[in-house]
Amino acid sequence: MTVKSPNPIDVHVGSRVRMRRFLVGMSQGKLAEQLGVTFQQVQKYEKGMSRISASRLQTIANVFEVPISFFFENIANHEPIDNDPLLDAADASLLTHDGVALNRAFVRIRSAKVRRSIIELVKMLADDCDASLTDLSIDMDIRGLRSN
Repeated sequence: MTVKSPNPIDVHVGSRVRMRRFLVGMSQGKLAEQLGVTFQQVQKYEKGMSRISASRLQTIANVFEVPISFFFENIANHEPIDNDPLLDAADASLLTHDGVALNRAFVRIRSAKVRRSIIELVKMLADDCDASLTDLSIDMDIRGLRSN
C-alpha cells in the first residue's frame, strides 16, 4: 500500500493559513479553539495533510480578517506547485524576528494606498541595495581585490 502525498494546492492553502496565523501572532491552539477543532487538526491543515472544507476555510478567513482568495494567492491555473528556492527563502524571511515585526506592523495599516506606497519604497530600497552590491562587486573586480 502506498501513502498518498498531499495535493499541492492543499499544501499551498495550508501554508498560507500558517503564514497568516504567524503574522497575526496566533497560536495553533487559539485558532483550533476558534474553529472548534484540536490543535493537531490545525497542524494537519497547515501541512496540507487534511483538506480544509470550503465552510471551514471561510471561517478561517473570517478569523484572520482576510478574503478567502488570500489563501489561493500565487496559484496559477491549477499548475503543479514546484519547490521554488526563492519562494522558500522569502517564506523563511517572513519567519525571522524582523520579518514578523515588519509584517505585523504592515497588516495593521488600514490604508491600501499607504500599503502600496510602502511596498514600492521597499522595492526601491531593495533594488538600490542590489545595485550597490553589483557596483561593489565590479569595483572589487577592477581593483583586483576579489579572489576567485
